[in-house]
Amino acid sequence: MPAIDLNHYNITAPIALLDEIRNFYCDTVGLVPGTRPPLRNAGYWLYAGDRAILHLSAAGEDEERLTHVTSTIDHVAFTCVDFPAMRAKLDALGIPYRDSAVPSMKLRQIFFHDPAGNGVELNFGPSEPSP
Repeated sequence: MPAIDLNHYNITAPIALLDEIRNFYCDTVGLVPGTRPPLRNAGYWLYAGDRAILHLSAAGEDEERLTHVTSTIDHVAFTCVDFPAMRAKLDALGIPYRDSAVPSMKLRQIFFHDPAGNGVELNFGPSEPSP
């Protein structure tokens, strides 16, 4: 059977960094903390609507997790609305970003990094007003 959808994305980090990452995705991208089953490690599930799309898991005390390193996973992408408001929010938060357009898809994008150095892409569709 083929995959039909992306279920969630997981980030594992030491708990102090995990809290910073949680706050970042809530404050910046607009995800909302929600119900999480009792799992082995502490953590959070962040929701977009009724879907827990970003899982945050605490690394074990003896587990080393590298941050701000290049790996084969480049970024996670979110579908968003209100391109001008998002740019204004990133500017107000002092988060460096770059934006681009894919005219053939009528798509605008914003790229930046989370506190652990993970790439984040925000996609805004054709129904968005021009900047």
